[in-house]
Formats: sequence, C-alpha cells, structure tokens
Amino acid sequence: MEPSLSTVDPEIARLIHEEERREARTIRLIPSENYASRAVLEASGSVLTNKYSEGYAHKRYYEGQQSIDAIEELAIERIKRLFGAAHANVQPYSGSPANLAVYLAFAKPGDVVMGLGLPAGGHLTHGWGVSITGKYFKSVAYGVRKDDHRVDLDEVRALAKEHRPRLLFCGGTAYPRTWDFPAFRSIADEVGAILVADIAHIAGLVAGGAHPSPVGIADVVTSTTHKTLRGPRGGMIMAKPEHAAAIDKAVFPGLQGGPHNHTTAAIAVAAQEALQPSFKDYARQIVANSKALAAALIERGFTLVSGGTDNHMALLDLTPQGVPGKVAARAMDRAGLVANYNSVPFDTRKPFDPSGVRIGTPAVTSCGMKEPEMVLIAEWTKRAVDAHADEAVLAKIAGEVAEVTARFPPPGIPVG
Repeated sequence: MEPSLSTVDPEIARLIHEEERREARTIRLIPSENYASRAVLEASGSVLTNKYSEGYAHKRYYEGQQSIDAIEELAIERIKRLFGAAHANVQPYSGSPANLAVYLAFAKPGDVVMGLGLPAGGHLTHGWGVSITGKYFKSVAYGVRKDDHRVDLDEVRALAKEHRPRLLFCGGTAYPRTWDFPAFRSIADEVGAILVADIAHIAGLVAGGAHPSPVGIADVVTSTTHKTLRGPRGGMIMAKPEHAAAIDKAVFPGLQGGPHNHTTAAIAVAAQEALQPSFKDYARQIVANSKALAAALIERGFTLVSGGTDNHMALLDLTPQGVPGKVAARAMDRAGLVANYNSVPFDTRKPFDPSGVRIGTPAVTSCGMKEPEMVLIAEWTKRAVDAHADEAVLAKIAGEVAEVTARFPPPGIPVG
C-alpha cells in the first residue's frame, strides 16, 4: 500500500487536521463560505484529478474520455434541471474566470461595461479599476442611494442611456437585498446591452426558491458553485440558446485549457443534492436565519447597511461603535466568530481598513442552527466588539462558542 498523507507530508496533514478542527469548532459567518458534504469532498479528491480533457463532451483533444464525458454531461444536465436553464457550461475554474468568459464572448477592449461599484457592494470583475475588467474596458459604476443603501434603478437607467454599455452586470458580493432582475432586463433592452446576472453568492437561494431567479431573464447567468450552493470551488455559466456557442468558445479555447474533472464531478454531486426537496428547506432557513440575526444585531445597537437583509448576508457599519472593521473582525475571530472586515457604502475609511464587517448564515445553517442560535451569535458579536481588546473576554466567548458548535456538527468534517 502507498503511504498516507500523514506519512508522506506530516506537516500538511497536521495543517489540514487543524483546519478541520477550526471549521468544526467555530461559528463560520463569512457569507461566501460553507460546508461541502462528504460526497462532494470525495468527488473533489478523486482520481479524476489525473485526467486531462481539453474540449467538450465527445469533442475532446485527448483519448480515454469515456467516464469524463459522462460525468460532465451529468453535471450539465443537473445544473440545467436545477435552474431551469437552456444551456450550461460547468468548466470555468471559478466565478471570476466565468465572468471573464462573458467579456471575451461579447465585448472588445475599450467597450463600455456597467456594474455595481465595489464600495457599494459590487464585485471586482464587474469593471472595478484594479481588476483586468476595469483596465481593458471602459467601466461605468452605478451605486446605491445614501438614504437606504439600495440600488438606485433610476441612476442605473440614466447612466445606461448616457454611456450605452455593451455589458450590464447585476449582482454583487456585499449587497444584502433582493435583485430586481426584470427591472435590469428593461434597462438592458432600452440600450441594447447584454444583461449578465452574477449570482455567485445567491445561487443556492435561487436554486432553493428563496430568491427570484434571473434564468430566462438575463442573457447570461454566471456563478460560483460553492457558497450557498454547497459545492466545490468552481464556476459555471448559464445562457440563453442564442448565446450558447459564444460562451462555450470563450471558455474553451478562449480562456482555459483542460477542465478540472474532479471539480466537474463534485459539481454534479452538489447539483444532485440541491435537487432534493430538503434543499428548499435549507435555502429558506438561510434567509430566515439571516433575518433573525439581523434583527438581533439591531436590537443590540448595531447599524446594518440598508437596515436589514433579504438574503444570506448582512453588513454591519461599526462607525457608531468607534471600532474599525478590521479590529472588530479580528477580535471576533479570536472569540470563535469567523467573519470578514468589509467596506460599507460611502465609507470614509480605506478598503484594507474599512468601517464594516460582513456576516452571513449559509455555513451555520448547514450545521442545523436556527433562529435561537442567531440570537446567541448576535450577543457574542456584541460582546466581542465591545471587548475587542480584552483577551480574557474573547477567550471566554470562544469557549462558549465551542460548547454550542459541539451540538451542531458540520457536514463533511470527521472531527467534532
């Protein structure tokens, strides 16, 4: 028998086990993180990582694809069924490459693109200046209103009419409200833009019926396959039939070589899990937990961007507390509450030292936590922020967190 990981590389084995314990014994509140099931992890770590498969099913540049073709076809069929999509491509390596494929398919360098600005909750790949999408294309960012922090559709329409974008993105990475896809469709039609819905964060909510779907409304829908969907770290693109060929050509050979077959298999497994009736319950509970957590935080004096949430995340503005977001997030981490510091709309602080903390409920919901636990999390958050420099208090909270997480073991992890 071949030696195990712990024999070949005990240092890496130790660090993996350390991460298992950390993920099992902390409250994981980063909205883009979740727990993949044991089945998804098994597919991700399979011998499929050995196989090269440039091309698409039955049109490969390498032989020996009998199993690979069947796996990719299963992943595509399940994603199409899950989302009601006409066409799906599951080869993008992650969400950012999926978005880059859209640019390659429909735009030329210098074309105008529009997306939600990064400080307002958008994503780097929607045209922000530090991204290749903001360097190779003329980017026009829309924002949110100052009074309620919601997307200003009047501004979107006015900017679109003025700048006539080739691509119009809707979707974000720190936007806690529902996206009005039909309204964006109307604006795109007025100016002749390709409408792209990036649902990386909310794909699981869309699949589970807990958020409206853009499929059939947007020309193209991009997404990661992890986050609320609970799959592997990968990407996918869904498109209307008339755009299928352009998307496929952009992914391969436009941007990528061989797909990651182990990831494709894990996407198929995750889609199969999401097709089960229980996944709808899970998606609804994510939102219920998010709303309960937001309400409990507001009761404890926190200010939430937009005043609450409609989806899986909330964004805390800690300006009234006088505690920078980075300081708060790091204190929370020492207390066993894993979140990330984040800019808030109209932030006066720099992005690497912002005013906010972003939290979400996908991972804790995967552990079986419900509304009562959200109240506990809100109370721990307040105590951790208030005592951000008191290590004794933070250690006490971490102990309390560990006691609760022991009652809610996460999927896919063999340690408690």
